[in-house]
Amino acid sequence: MTQGEGRIPARRTVLGAAGAGVLGASAALTAGAGTAQAAGALPGAGRGHGHGGYRSLPVPTVIAHRGASGYRPEHTLGSYRHALDLGAHVIEQDLVPTRDGHLVCRHENDITGTTDVADRSEFTSRKTTKNVDGTAITGWFTEDFTLAELKTLRAKERIPAVRQENTLYDGRWTIPTFEEVLRWADEEGRRRGREIWLHVETKHPTYFRSLGLGLEERLAGLLRRYGRHRANSPVFLQSFEPSSIQRLAKLVDSPGVVLLSGAGSRPWDFVRAGDPRTVADLVTPEGLRWIASYARGIGPTLDLVIPRDASGRLGDPTTLVRDAHAQGLILHPYTHRNENSFLPADFRRGTDPTAYGDSFGALKRYLETGIDGIFSDNPDTALLGAADFTARH
Repeated sequence: MTQGEGRIPARRTVLGAAGAGVLGASAALTAGAGTAQAAGALPGAGRGHGHGGYRSLPVPTVIAHRGASGYRPEHTLGSYRHALDLGAHVIEQDLVPTRDGHLVCRHENDITGTTDVADRSEFTSRKTTKNVDGTAITGWFTEDFTLAELKTLRAKERIPAVRQENTLYDGRWTIPTFEEVLRWADEEGRRRGREIWLHVETKHPTYFRSLGLGLEERLAGLLRRYGRHRANSPVFLQSFEPSSIQRLAKLVDSPGVVLLSGAGSRPWDFVRAGDPRTVADLVTPEGLRWIASYARGIGPTLDLVIPRDASGRLGDPTTLVRDAHAQGLILHPYTHRNENSFLPADFRRGTDPTAYGDSFGALKRYLETGIDGIFSDNPDTALLGAADFTARH
């Protein structure tokens, strides 16, 4: 996107124009009572589940997707800190390993689009093509760098054509290790007087285990070192591969969340193990009962909650929320974003795909289904939508 015509409106202008009361009333979110009035409760906090641990988080819970990635380059301390400043309840990290076994925060092990590695002549020879979970990818990969080498790189905006304003921050931050994030979260917790919740994903765990870089044991060791290994610790552990959550459940008691993509897709660990089940099988009552035997929640794509029709408009909700709650599972779907290009067709405004659409209207539809939380690139928008929702609930 270029500046001028079609420029994304100022963030606060959009939020302020929305005003209070945008979202309407709906059916109950969950069974479970109590109001989230703990010290340090955040703006937009609604009712908690009760019972301590993750059940005491506000409902709907707003999870900052890769930090405040709508406003800062994703998976940087700047993005995480801005998400806290905006009021997010939980901050997400995605974990991939370095060659020497350190866990770092990147959405993918391919760092071509999120760092300045392509401009670094000393690493030209590291460019290669790899098959990651059945897909051939050409670029630079974290597992080919030591941590010391990765620390010489600078983070940048992943989708500059959509979020040109975010490129202002290109080069400002390095790639954080997960241990640095744990220390940062502890420091922020002391400074802000409350626990800082994290939502931590193991990326491509089967692939990395085949390279001798298993993620789960490394992650569990760090969680134990920083006291986040208990059932009531302020952390969720998530993965698109159910076996990764099963493995983690044997190592720590932190609550696990199974991520679910398109209905016709198969988790990569299923593919490798010859398990014929698809996501469509996992979202049946039987599949959800199986997930509930080792996990505390699911993170479905929003299309599994409310499908889109052939024109891209939202249809009728599925029974997923009801069926998951019947098994005692919470739901943290992904991903809410403000830009037209990411919104359902009936909530886009104008023809510029980078401009903001009716994000509040889409949030209203999703929250009315009874989901327990939502991943958002724009946590301030999601918090206002959640506050409107709970005010009328």
